[in-house]
Amino acid sequence: MKKEMLLVIVSFFLISLTTITGVYAIEKTAKSITITEQEADVTGDNKNETILLKGVPDQDDKSFLRRIFIDITASNGKTYSITLKSGSKASLKLVDLDNDGLKDIFANILTDDSTGDVTNYLYSLKGFERKNLTVPEPLEMEANFKNGYKAEVQLTKTGKSYLFDLKNRKEYYKKLGFYYRGKLNEPMELTVNTFNRVEPIQIDKERTGLKGQQRITGIVNADTIAYVESIWYYDRGHWKLFKTDVKPS
Repeated sequence: MKKEMLLVIVSFFLISLTTITGVYAIEKTAKSITITEQEADVTGDNKNETILLKGVPDQDDKSFLRRIFIDITASNGKTYSITLKSGSKASLKLVDLDNDGLKDIFANILTDDSTGDVTNYLYSLKGFERKNLTVPEPLEMEANFKNGYKAEVQLTKTGKSYLFDLKNRKEYYKKLGFYYRGKLNEPMELTVNTFNRVEPIQIDKERTGLKGQQRITGIVNADTIAYVESIWYYDRGHWKLFKTDVKPS
């Protein structure tokens, strides 16, 4: 009985090992595509590096990149690689965001087609040292439906509140049973989404920063109520909030 059990265990191990080896082999032979190729001095030695944004399309869905990465061939003969999240779209910009006189590597990945959520990366290669400069975190806020077919958004960082009139959606909300005679049947929060857009912006003559946009939605994802924009600048290793703007949909 013990011998039979041992044979079963050994057989299972061999099958598992074969499967893992097969998957690894497929991963190694999967062909990557070059999304964009750029050249710039990102190390500070007055020689250009070659920066490639690359991806490996999914075998079943070619519009989805199951692996996305950046390969940097530096002037010192070394290659630096940065692994990013998977997604359906990817872009890369070379822009000086820490304002040290050298261009940094800013990548943007569309990670969710339905919500438009993006994931962002920012790296410096100054002095041939790879450094993650990070990106600003999305703004935290309190967002709720209010009586009288209204919604209120309050930004945690600034303390400012914004009120939105939703009477043009009155019939829609009534049919769904969220309001009765203008009053909420129960307290309801809005959905505060992460960034759906982040892009470099010139703040003034001396500083370049990042501008992010978040979407506030109501009953469903398509029920967009407001957009919250935030502008950030990099100072002494940290991102600082420069300006906010809240706009109705």
